[in-house]
Amino acid sequence: MTDPSARSASVRLLDVTRRFGAATALDHVCIDIPAGSFTVLLGPSGCGKSTCLRLIAGLEQPSAGRVEIGGRDVTEIPPAARGIAMVFQSYALFPHLSVAENVVFGLKARGLARAERDRRLGEAAELLGIGHLLHRRPAQLSGGQQQRVALGRAVVARAPVCLMDEPLSNLDAQLRAEMRREILALQRRLGITMIYVTHDQTEAMSMADRVVLLRDGRIEQHAAPDLLYAQPETVFAAGFIGTPPMNLLALERGPHGVSIVGTTQLIARAPEGGGALLAGIRPETLRLSDGGIPARIVAAEYLGADTVLVCAIGAGAQIQARLAGRIALAPDTPVAFALDAAPHLFDAASGKRIASAPAEAPVFA
Repeated sequence: MTDPSARSASVRLLDVTRRFGAATALDHVCIDIPAGSFTVLLGPSGCGKSTCLRLIAGLEQPSAGRVEIGGRDVTEIPPAARGIAMVFQSYALFPHLSVAENVVFGLKARGLARAERDRRLGEAAELLGIGHLLHRRPAQLSGGQQQRVALGRAVVARAPVCLMDEPLSNLDAQLRAEMRREILALQRRLGITMIYVTHDQTEAMSMADRVVLLRDGRIEQHAAPDLLYAQPETVFAAGFIGTPPMNLLALERGPHGVSIVGTTQLIARAPEGGGALLAGIRPETLRLSDGGIPARIVAAEYLGADTVLVCAIGAGAQIQARLAGRIALAPDTPVAFALDAAPHLFDAASGKRIASAPAEAPVFA
């Protein structure tokens, strides 16, 4: 049995299913999270990521399968005996208690000695920079300060696993960026296993060692952030990751390769088989060119460092290109694009990735 006071612990979901009546929230999910890692459960609303977290915490029971923490089967074990800490979206602070009382509440409930509680409180306050807030009530704190208090409560628990459920969703964009860095630094410093739920791909890509991308209760892809971006395994993964998202365009086959429907430039060699195909093209891999894939400007969105061109292309499709600097082009201006990277190819019917080779064509010039 793993010592619950250990620095970190592995977490495994083994063929876990969770049903609510006729609805299936999780469908035969298997996840292996190494000790000391930062894993993000990512996906749209209703995909099952919070259900996953609640099953790990013991707040819900699986309909089938089992949950292991530190190699120990905890499926039937209550939350308090699992060796976890949890930070909720709402922060779950007691409004009538001071910051100090909120932070050590769990330790007091467990009967920890006053001296040890005070020692852990002092360490957490120094680590999170909340020493000057200890006598305030939650209503006197900003959103970022409340978040740090919630983190302090997780830190003093000394749990080997920390679960975080959309902890930054109530903060503004600038504070979210700051707190992302703080949470990641905290996890690295403490060496704990952190499992973090979000629908925000920026949080996932900037914080995680591994991302578990969920869709409709199933794992769409489980990979390091760079691999998830560079080699999406499905159309869903391709469209979910990236800002703007990957362009997905219908292809037609020719004798020497494939081209976007309504254009003639070859963009890849034709894969084996005769099924319908989709091309995945990242907006940042497109550049304006004297020759290449013809398009027509629909809109130009200037973002400061970049401009996103929205263009009509082929037979009624649209494509987005993310270009450095300010590109001032009026609607209906004709342009042409070259590719700086080979497109991703997907089977249109299954949505699965297809290995392919780029075409030797001017579109890559």
